[in-house]
Amino acid sequence: MWHNKEKTTEARTPLPPQAPMTSRTPTPARAEAVGSAPEPVGSLQNHYHNLCMEKFQKINPFLLHTLQGVDEEIKKGLTGITLNIAGNSHSVPVERVTGEHFWILSKILEKNLSINGLDVRYNLISDVGAYYAARLLQKQHSLIYLNLMFNDIGPKGGELIAKALHKNTTLKYLRMTGNKVENEGGMFFAAMLQINLSLEKLDLGDCDLGMQSVIAFSTALTQNQTIKGINLNRPILYGEQEESTVHLGHMLKENHCLVELYMSKHDVRNSGLKQLSDALYLNKSLRYLDISCNKITRDGIISLADVLKSNTTLEVIDLSFNRIENVGAQKLSETLASHNRSLKALSVVSNSIEGEGLVALSQSMKTNTTLSNIYIWGNKFDEATCVAYSDLIQTGRLKPDNTDVEPYVVDGHAYLAEVSNGLKKYYYWTPTYGDACSLSSNAGFSIVPVGKQL
Repeated sequence: MWHNKEKTTEARTPLPPQAPMTSRTPTPARAEAVGSAPEPVGSLQNHYHNLCMEKFQKINPFLLHTLQGVDEEIKKGLTGITLNIAGNSHSVPVERVTGEHFWILSKILEKNLSINGLDVRYNLISDVGAYYAARLLQKQHSLIYLNLMFNDIGPKGGELIAKALHKNTTLKYLRMTGNKVENEGGMFFAAMLQINLSLEKLDLGDCDLGMQSVIAFSTALTQNQTIKGINLNRPILYGEQEESTVHLGHMLKENHCLVELYMSKHDVRNSGLKQLSDALYLNKSLRYLDISCNKITRDGIISLADVLKSNTTLEVIDLSFNRIENVGAQKLSETLASHNRSLKALSVVSNSIEGEGLVALSQSMKTNTTLSNIYIWGNKFDEATCVAYSDLIQTGRLKPDNTDVEPYVVDGHAYLAEVSNGLKKYYYWTPTYGDACSLSSNAGFSIVPVGKQL
């Protein structure tokens, strides 16, 4: 449950140029004083409790309970622990972490080498918490995973975190998803990629990046040789020239280390896909391409189908929510049946494909034994489609966990029902019960495992 209006307003207090200063938050001088004090002896929960008492902060019961669980893991001698205090993954409402509480949390973690992952998604740390997250990245030398998605962090907070990564040599995976760092913050992250030599995966999806910052990322990635995965989903673009796609295409021709590229909601049209396809003739590293939620039609698929005849590195392609129709599906099926033997997963969810195109894709799987995962829900099923995919599943060619449909029969007629499987079902959320790392729901991540955590 969200905080009341008064607390939400406080959590979103804009960050002053030097440091956040509230009646309950230490000034930089006091923070340094606390940082220079000897590390308290005892458990994480005791350290947290004592700091809250010292700074007159209200204790967050959920945070205290989570630290208790981590203490028990540390007592067992476990290392490489991810501290999970996500604000959205609980059946019981919890008090979300604010920027002031994140300061206390950062002080606890500064010298703890047992914890190498921190997940604070869907909280309210804002730019205030981003200031302390940046300080944590400068002082904590075992953190390899940091998830700050959807935390009301703005351009100023993005700048602080990006600059902190100039000297950080340990962080491997940073998720900033949903924080509106905008074009201004995006430019600082692009500049960071020209300096940082350790970060392997960066997620800036839904961050309101602008054209200028997307082009800056394209330029930086022509030189950066350590980034293996980057998510630039849903930038705010204007114009009809597809400049961002053109620049990303040029980047793919030069970059030979990038493994994952996410370009969902990029306004990619057929001409833009042609630019990307031309680049894929030269690129020999990209294994996962997400071009879902764009404006690709059957004409654009021709260029992609052609490059797949010779490309031997692409393993996952997400074409969901485009409009390739029967002609596009048939072009892909022809390539998959007779040429390509490297693609392992294909998603054509909601692409206005009818029975003829869907059956063609099912037929290609009979001759292509490499393609193991296919996702087709949201298209126009006829009985021939239902029978074709029922046969694939019943004969064992298509495993039930590797598709998003399940066959059933009513009055002697075959039908298909939707199943919660996909390439990245748990990208925005994780289930309250069950395995959050389920291979069937996150097939893309299991086929191309870049980044330790989701």
